[in-house]
Amino acid sequence: MNLTSPNRPFKLLLIGDSAVGKTSLMFRFADNTFIENFIPTIGIDFKVTTINIRNKQIKLQLWDTAGQEKFYNITRSYYRNADAIVLVYDRTAASSFQNVSRWMRNIDENAPDDVLRVLVGNKSDLHHSIIISTQDGKNLAGKYNIDYFETSAKSDTNVNVSKMFYALTEKLLERHRVLPMMPIDNIDISKQSSDSAYERFVSCCSAATTMHK
Repeated sequence: MNLTSPNRPFKLLLIGDSAVGKTSLMFRFADNTFIENFIPTIGIDFKVTTINIRNKQIKLQLWDTAGQEKFYNITRSYYRNADAIVLVYDRTAASSFQNVSRWMRNIDENAPDDVLRVLVGNKSDLHHSIIISTQDGKNLAGKYNIDYFETSAKSDTNVNVSKMFYALTEKLLERHRVLPMMPIDNIDISKQSSDSAYERFVSCCSAATTMHK
């Protein structure tokens, strides 16, 4: 296998219903932070972060899309050149799980045929409120033949967030013949840098709502 360095950033798109935690997953991975007081994403936001996988620096663009249907015409255009799509649902909200099939149809209609997909059940820290079981999540991922992760972006748990993003990046690197596939547990996880317009956007807005994402 001819191993080379990627010549462009990988574009990872986060989609799913509003308030399932897409923004929090992005912030946890890129900045290792968790923000509870903020306004919902309007349209789309992004971060650029550089990670180190086996002595190779890999740049990722993380695109956080609004889950409200009124923004669909804005956000669907970002599907078209995505390398991977992270489809997130809230394990405490049945409707977000039921809507996974609708989001999958959106991917089929707008994203490249070979786009990598991963299903994420978020808010696993809310143990007493969970109504979507691990088995339900695995069964749904199996239906679509995609990987499944359960995550929490909360600072005191931070479950599987880095593992999910690194596993997805590993698959992209293997697909693009940059590195051979390696089990995620063997990867040295280290982020180098990140940048976002989101913090500037939040800081300039006086009206904020409290939402657990």
